Amino acid sequence: MPLNNERPPSTSSGDEQGSDGESPPPPGRCDSAASASDTDCSRESFTSEGSSKHCTPSSSPPNTLSLDEVMGSARDLSNLSLFHEIVVNRDFHLEPRTLPEDGLWKMVRDNVHKAFWDIVESELNDDPPEYRQAIKLLEEIREILLSFLNPGSNRMRTQILEALDTDLIRQQAENDAVDIAGLASYVIGVMGKLCAPVRDREIEKLKESSGDIVTLFREIFRVLDLMKADVVNLTIDNLRPVMQKQSVEYERAKFQSILDKTPGALKHTAAWIKMTFEELLSTMPSNQGKGQPCLPGPFQILNVAFLHILMWDYTKRPLPETWMTDEGRLREVQAQLRRWQAVDEVLLIVYSTVGGPVQGVAALSERLKRMTAVLLDNMHNPSFSLQEALVGVGAQVCSELSKSLAERGYPALSPALQATLTGQIRSIAHKDNPIRTLVEDRVQHYFTALICDPKPQARLEQTPAGLAAVGPELASLAAKFLSLVNYNKAVYGPFYADIIRKLMFSSGPPPPSPSPSPPSPPQDCVTPQ
Repeated sequence: MPLNNERPPSTSSGDEQGSDGESPPPPGRCDSAASASDTDCSRESFTSEGSSKHCTPSSSPPNTLSLDEVMGSARDLSNLSLFHEIVVNRDFHLEPRTLPEDGLWKMVRDNVHKAFWDIVESELNDDPPEYRQAIKLLEEIREILLSFLNPGSNRMRTQILEALDTDLIRQQAENDAVDIAGLASYVIGVMGKLCAPVRDREIEKLKESSGDIVTLFREIFRVLDLMKADVVNLTIDNLRPVMQKQSVEYERAKFQSILDKTPGALKHTAAWIKMTFEELLSTMPSNQGKGQPCLPGPFQILNVAFLHILMWDYTKRPLPETWMTDEGRLREVQAQLRRWQAVDEVLLIVYSTVGGPVQGVAALSERLKRMTAVLLDNMHNPSFSLQEALVGVGAQVCSELSKSLAERGYPALSPALQATLTGQIRSIAHKDNPIRTLVEDRVQHYFTALICDPKPQARLEQTPAGLAAVGPELASLAAKFLSLVNYNKAVYGPFYADIIRKLMFSSGPPPPSPSPSPPSPPQDCVTPQ
């Protein structure tokens, strides 16, 4: 439904309208979210005791839930997830539902449909023909066609109602004077006027169909399902700009309604922030003169917490509730980041092992990079064996190097050097491998600097030493992750503020520090009073 009483632009203003009207191109992925910064969550929100109800978690959730409350929360979460997907994913579209080919549900559905169409065929083949089921099909087709019309399409609405007047068709059936083929032809003609251009070929196939009338009706319903999806997607495209304007407030309010109904709806979020707070607290320097470590600042806590999200281990703990709507995007960023880290590790090993003959050869570097990336494309798959894949990577790297060296007049790689190279490439499968550790640390520092910078755009292309080979890929992934972080911060900042405020003001006085001369406190920290 349109928000704030705004109406989506109509697809047509005339009577002869279709669903193929072009909608305005959707904007980039939530520009307002992408440009958000730490200032979006003001420091006052972290320290002020007063805040509006819709911005903070409910302090006294109900102790028990009725079935209606549980179902209501489930509906709210489903609506929130759908709304969020439409807002942040400009390519989001609904498709007609398809079932797995070998699935039980598809088998049951196909059998039920076959039984129904067999009944229709049997009735039409009777002597005299029976049109009861066929009339029901025409009645359903009429309602679908009418649902495609805009409110102002009165002339076409009247034409459809007159041509598919089921009362008149029943009277004709009693006198065996129904022209089913003619009615089907009329329906196809109307579909051609209402469909999007992408469905023109489907309409032509219907017009050229030489099969029996039952098969034709089955195909008509198949194409109508496609047209219904087109109408929904057009509506989504038209509403997206309106939804983006209201997205932060809507998602925050919807999450608050879930929080009001469901006890513990922020349990994992609170645990995530508390884990970060305690981690930072253990590393904070002491306050000079008082012998007590100062508390980490709220933005310092959030920045480190967001870095934890980037490195999240889904096998050990569930994702915080405030990130559930972006879990798929987070997993994709994480999977691609791991792949490009591995690619960079392979290239560093090649350069350090072979040395001069391959330094500065851009074409070779690019070939090795793309080849390795393809071989490691499925690293995120649980069944993927990194050790086995790296064996193949080592063999392909040696082959490419030998070819390149021969073309440029260098001696071939010796068997001993090939064995060393392939062995070092295989070794990056181990988490404690020094090259792997180096690359992961530098990637982490790169993302940390971006998350902490209120204007990170200038830093995106400034990849640390050793990561230049995959710099463009890292910058692209960093931009996607920062967009997720900034939008998440804009929506859920008040909830994070409430959790952090409680942690900071409920933590007792820290024990005295044994260090007599601690370093000065970092910029973003709070000294307990």
